[in-house]
Amino acid sequence: MTTTTSAPPLGYDDLGRLMSLMTGDEKHGPAATSTLDALWVLYDRVLRVSPGTVDAPGRDRFLLSKGHGPMAYYAVLAARGFFVEELLPGFGAYDSPLGHHPDRLLVPGAEIGSGSLGHGLPLAVGSALGLRAQGLTDPRVWVLTGDAELDEGSSHEAIAFAGPAGLDQLHTVVIDNASATHARPGGIAARFEAAGWSVLTVDGRDHEALHIAFTAPHPGRPHAVIARVAPKG
Repeated sequence: MTTTTSAPPLGYDDLGRLMSLMTGDEKHGPAATSTLDALWVLYDRVLRVSPGTVDAPGRDRFLLSKGHGPMAYYAVLAARGFFVEELLPGFGAYDSPLGHHPDRLLVPGAEIGSGSLGHGLPLAVGSALGLRAQGLTDPRVWVLTGDAELDEGSSHEAIAFAGPAGLDQLHTVVIDNASATHARPGGIAARFEAAGWSVLTVDGRDHEALHIAFTAPHPGRPHAVIARVAPKG
């Protein structure tokens, strides 16, 4: 099956239609829509990766740690031409490559298979270290995680390691929709700042604010963007 396409990329206004093609009882719609704007800004204006460079050593790497509700991720990938939109109605079906969690072996452009939540950030740290070891200093590593995932110990260990290690190729986007069980003294940003990260907090629906935060310079330090998204009533 051919999953890539040469059709012109679609735009942000097409995402609602693309997401509507995916149905089912386990689509986790709210988890998907909370990530939509951040994902779009990344793939439209920030990430240096395309359908033709998914295997290029110099590409940027994007890791979806917040793997629940990947509808927004699939919609954005389809809009940017990584695979044809005709795959979207099969979302979650037995014979579809688009599972309820992305599979890097089946989804063009996916860097990791996400299943056990909370592991994307340590995987991103490992990716940044691997690039550094190979002398590949230009590619950037991006990981999108949820606020509740930061309750996981593996996430705290990754945060604590990356700052002192000076992993300035590492970028973390935290979707903060107030779903975390355990409060953090000073908030999410304070946790990253305490470990020596560069941190910015923005409105997770504001595309210009997201772009400015994503592209802010942070020499010698990993960078975290806390994207606040109000829970939908």
